[in-house]
Amino acid sequence: MNAVTGPDAVAGPDGLYATPPPWDIGRPQPALLALARSGELRGRVLDVGCGTGEHALMAAESGLVATGVDLAAAALAAAVRKGRERGLAVRFLPYDVRELGALGEEFDTVLDSLVFHGFQGPDRARYVAGLRAVTVPGGRCFLLSFRDEPPNRSGRVHRVTPDEIRSAFADGWRVDSVDPVTVDSSLPALTDGIRGWRTSLTRL
Repeated sequence: MNAVTGPDAVAGPDGLYATPPPWDIGRPQPALLALARSGELRGRVLDVGCGTGEHALMAAESGLVATGVDLAAAALAAAVRKGRERGLAVRFLPYDVRELGALGEEFDTVLDSLVFHGFQGPDRARYVAGLRAVTVPGGRCFLLSFRDEPPNRSGRVHRVTPDEIRSAFADGWRVDSVDPVTVDSSLPALTDGIRGWRTSLTRL
């Protein structure tokens, strides 16, 4: 997860990794792992707001060329270390996900684990435009976000509706599905997970 907005932004991205954040579960989110196991991830893969790299590493384990971007240097260092320990070649770059349009690269598959729902207003529009810029025509983008219903035990947790998702991606995308899933968390109080959406998109 990339941290550039919200109440914790004042601490800087690395402040979120002083202790393991609740979204850093030490393994891929099941809803995204299922995509890898079913062969939905293809070609060059970009993990946006990659944190400590589990989804980029997951793509590499599937034999794909993977890149992860995030602002948090501490998280990226952990991601590089994991890749080395697992014998996986993954490129990790320090990058603000609101500037994806300036990355100058295109990918066949883009993964977003709990990033999109952290943006609102102009930042959300800017982020979505960047996703379109880095996804090849016909490429796929998969978003994991929190659902607009309980359990949701923190006022800082972002929740989105299917209509919000479809509206955000109305231009230049086909929304293939918005499926209810469970988002795993490392918080002891949320051992059953958090209700979420997995959105599947195709770049037009």
